[in-house]
Amino acid sequence: MNTLTTTNFTFEGQKNIYHGKVRDVYTVKNDLLIMVATDRISAFDVVLPKGIPYKGQMLNQIAAKFLNATVDIVPNWKVATPDPMVTVGLRCEGLPVEMIVRGYLCGSAWRAYQKGVREICGVKIPDGMRENQAFPTPIITPTTKAQLGLHDEDISKEEILLQGLVSKEDYELLEKYTLALFQRGTEIAAKRSLILVDTKYEFGKRNGKIYLIDEIHTPDSSRYFYADTYAELFEKGEAQKQLSKEFVREWLMKNDFQGQEGQTIPEMTNEIVNGISERYIELFENITGEKFVKEDISDISERIEKNVSEYLRSC
Repeated sequence: MNTLTTTNFTFEGQKNIYHGKVRDVYTVKNDLLIMVATDRISAFDVVLPKGIPYKGQMLNQIAAKFLNATVDIVPNWKVATPDPMVTVGLRCEGLPVEMIVRGYLCGSAWRAYQKGVREICGVKIPDGMRENQAFPTPIITPTTKAQLGLHDEDISKEEILLQGLVSKEDYELLEKYTLALFQRGTEIAAKRSLILVDTKYEFGKRNGKIYLIDEIHTPDSSRYFYADTYAELFEKGEAQKQLSKEFVREWLMKNDFQGQEGQTIPEMTNEIVNGISERYIELFENITGEKFVKEDISDISERIEKNVSEYLRSC
């Protein structure tokens, strides 16, 4: 199946292009951003060699839905979605930290915990916890927002303030927004018999005001467990059935790849690629409660260019 793994559009009023790991961002006119969610997939900060059918459409539509569902909590950058794989939004000056919020001990936090780590980003973690165990209350474990080619790094609130990355007033507002967004996401997930386990939020400023930017509550930025099997699997000490990109990381780790120098990405067979696509569709339908409708992918680039160009002309 066709996938969109590279873009090189020239839109009216275009100023520049930024190619991220999975999204390509075009700046047009004075201060509009056109974010194209490609079908690229990354893990361990490495873009894998094959695209995943319909991944960009799924991520874009999930993010748009959650941005709409949280605008009463914090203003966000989204203006329109002229194509299933495109969001047009306001250009904001991104803040140099990502707000990661965790409700459960799992993923990278669990891997660190297994090695004896008992403090993450200045937050103390008690002894005796088990994998996938819920924290008494969600914890915020921020990271730096790395420059191109570098890795995000864990950082504490105290260090953020010490370095002046964000003002004390702004950081306290980020904490407030982060916990409120996570609570809203948790409530929506619960209605779908899911548990929002952890996620990340990115924020920016525009005219001195904080905005929520980028995507939210997608499988690329979040982890979900199935609520109906969580307790039983936890008591048995078995792996949780989850909807997130973690299963991709687990497949890579089983094949001796964690993005380290000298390691080789395992072969992405058609079976693997289609399996990943199906898992993304599963998440989409579970979290949105809607049937996923596959768009025409006979010529994705032509479709996007047409839809975005028509939108820009109407502005």
